[in-house]
Amino acid sequence: MRDSRHSWPPLIFDITELPIGGYIGDNFLEGGLINLEIIFHTRKAAIAADFKKLATEKINSLQRLHVKVDRIEVEIIHEGNPSQGKRSHTVIITSHGAGPLLRAEAAAFNDLAAFDEAIRKVELQIRKRHERSADHNHQSLKAIPADPDLI
Repeated sequence: MRDSRHSWPPLIFDITELPIGGYIGDNFLEGGLINLEIIFHTRKAAIAADFKKLATEKINSLQRLHVKVDRIEVEIIHEGNPSQGKRSHTVIITSHGAGPLLRAEAAAFNDLAAFDEAIRKVELQIRKRHERSADHNHQSLKAIPADPDLI
């Protein structure tokens, strides 16, 4: 039985074509463009067209972080309880692909503020994983030979 709170079928915004400036997955299209699917789910909410445009631009800006992502799901939930005014809009971002599973949830007074907070959390997760995988090659200053010309 289908849950009536979820919009069905999900709103598949657009298959976005990105330039190869960064690396997002192995799914290349003809002409050297990358295929990234962005899916918007809503619960008790309606999405504005400008929100979709801004959200797509911010998600596409993550390509500079070189993460392998095939699909990103953005779920928008509106709370009907008026006492939850400052946290009435919740956004959940989940990534799917060959890279790490990234998930962030944020609540704020409107969709865009919640999305900004959630995308910031996803970006921090990506940066943290990138720093862990980087070879920092820590060397002591004593182990590095001194240049005699500088002494």
